[in-house]
Amino acid sequence: MKIYIKYMVSLRCKLMVKKELEKLGLHYTNIELGMVETKEEINDALLLELKSNLALSGLELIDDKRSVLIDRIKNVIIEMIHYSEEVPKVNYSDYIADKLDYDYTYLSNLFSEVKGITIQHFIIKHKIERAKELILYNELNLTEIAHKLNYSSVAHLSNQFKKVTGHTPTYYKKIGQKRKSNLENL
Repeated sequence: MKIYIKYMVSLRCKLMVKKELEKLGLHYTNIELGMVETKEEINDALLLELKSNLALSGLELIDDKRSVLIDRIKNVIIEMIHYSEEVPKVNYSDYIADKLDYDYTYLSNLFSEVKGITIQHFIIKHKIERAKELILYNELNLTEIAHKLNYSSVAHLSNQFKKVTGHTPTYYKKIGQKRKSNLENL
């Protein structure tokens, strides 16, 4: 049985879900971001208990098909940007359509209708969040970050970064270093 879970976007969330399944004596065959596949069918009473236990951790079961698909789109994007070693070099539309086995136009229209932003804007926001993380880690320079996130150039990354955050990547890095030194001086 497949169960779809909203807000399950990190490895920590996966661990919480595993723990809750084990508490209820349920066996799973697969756990991915936003989805669990159990070996057995789950009766309504157990499903209700799982739902309330997960709610305590900030997670929600999803049963509406449109919501399930929206959550799957978001999870594919989050996994692609935040958990892949490198962002795929193919068109994002092809990547998402292939991963979910749906027509991209349908996915795009549904996402825009429900979320109020385009998939492309959602991807850009997450790429910039990832860039912010990488800038603060200070392990990669801007050229390496641009390459890792599949930007055509540092200028392209910088332009999008400034459009989303209101600051240049260099300024953002300075702010991060200043905060770090202030915390160390406490």
